[in-house]
Amino acid sequence: MPQDRRPPATAAERRQQRERRASGADDDPRYAEVVAGILGRNPEHRIHPTLERVREACRLLGDPQLAYRVVHVAGTNGKTSTTRMVERLVREHDLRTGLFTSPHLSEVTERICVDGEPLTRAAFVRAWDDVEPVVAIVDERAREAGDPPLSFFEVLTLMAFAAFADTPVDVAVVETGLGGTWDVTNVVRPDVTVVTPVSMDHEAWLGSTLEEVAGNKAGILKHGATAVLAAQEEEAAAVLLAKAAAERVTVVREGRDFGVESRSLAVGGQLLSLRTRGGLYTDVLLPLHGAHQARNAAVALSAAEALIALPGDPLVPGLVEAAFADVTSPGRLEVVRTSPTVLVDSAHNPAGARALAEAVAEAFTLSRLVGVVAVAADKDVEAVLAELEPVLAEVVVTRSSTSRSLEPAELAEVAEGVFGEDRVHVAERVDEALATAVDLAEAEGGAQSGVLVAGSVVLAGDVRTLLRRPGP
Repeated sequence: MPQDRRPPATAAERRQQRERRASGADDDPRYAEVVAGILGRNPEHRIHPTLERVREACRLLGDPQLAYRVVHVAGTNGKTSTTRMVERLVREHDLRTGLFTSPHLSEVTERICVDGEPLTRAAFVRAWDDVEPVVAIVDERAREAGDPPLSFFEVLTLMAFAAFADTPVDVAVVETGLGGTWDVTNVVRPDVTVVTPVSMDHEAWLGSTLEEVAGNKAGILKHGATAVLAAQEEEAAAVLLAKAAAERVTVVREGRDFGVESRSLAVGGQLLSLRTRGGLYTDVLLPLHGAHQARNAAVALSAAEALIALPGDPLVPGLVEAAFADVTSPGRLEVVRTSPTVLVDSAHNPAGARALAEAVAEAFTLSRLVGVVAVAADKDVEAVLAELEPVLAEVVVTRSSTSRSLEPAELAEVAEGVFGEDRVHVAERVDEALATAVDLAEAEGGAQSGVLVAGSVVLAGDVRTLLRRPGP
């Protein structure tokens, strides 16, 4: 493994990388073929609950996941935003960072970032070339055992670990894909583990009770790693704390050790005061909306403190302010168009939809808001719609580009039970749904109207792509 440590890319270098990527200068003629091959594997929701084959692959690669420090993030809601905030705080402290998040919004390269920038297509192909011989070996052994080949997510995780070691990075901030105990990313040796709020989701794989879901998420808690826990429902908190006690880890809890002292609306976001074990950070501008994002910021700040500072010591306030002011979280209550305002959010479960509705009501003064909604068939569709109903005048239901998306006619039937028949419209395609929603919003709301796109991460990506929004 390379051991020389280079300083993080400067803002100018990152801008040059984006320009080269946009111009196609860093393309690779094999990129489409490589992506098609990876996407052709079992998708993320086709779970083979074991870590053994990923451990084997990592061992054959020389255990790249052990070549850098790791912050490991699990939870139900807020994972991606929190992960991105932690990475940005760490990078501001002159540490070279790797960032692994999922799912992607527009292009698969978004999932693997170095110094805040997605891998170029050429770098993505190089990462595949690095792991492909090992993937072939593990696939063959799986075939002999009667098991499926490595999945799409398993391969991407291996590519991320290899790319981070090859760079090399100082710190990797890694978001779990699904759950924790047998999530593919759980082969890392973390310095800090983070659990964002746990709620019911993915019941088919994680369990039918909050205790079962929390027990799976708790699988990332390991001896030797500080555990930073967001505020939890009582049942989830009990499970997480029991696991932390069994692993004899230091626990840093929201509400006891850190939290949001105050928050007020600001242009483009909110102004925060955050309390941590290190002290009080005031006048922190966060360019994201909603009380949930303020809490995510407090969690992220505590995680960065646990990684970088001695217990009880603060981070440098000026660096904290600069990092948060530069935070982005695409697809999370993001304004992707104006006149009328089009908001895109990835909320896809009831807790996420509730946080979204509260944030919209607080941060936006729109005279009329029309929804565009598509939801995966395995979600609690009625509960998601019920949380969104108070802020939507009407809703246009559609399907996203994933095969898991509920058929529009079936979604409309559920929506009519929540909104009433007169407030529900159906569109077979996302572009039709968006156009219909814009017309409905402008018909009565004029220039102060808006459209809210929600219900699915894939739908958020579809609309961002339709409106030609750049990737993260």
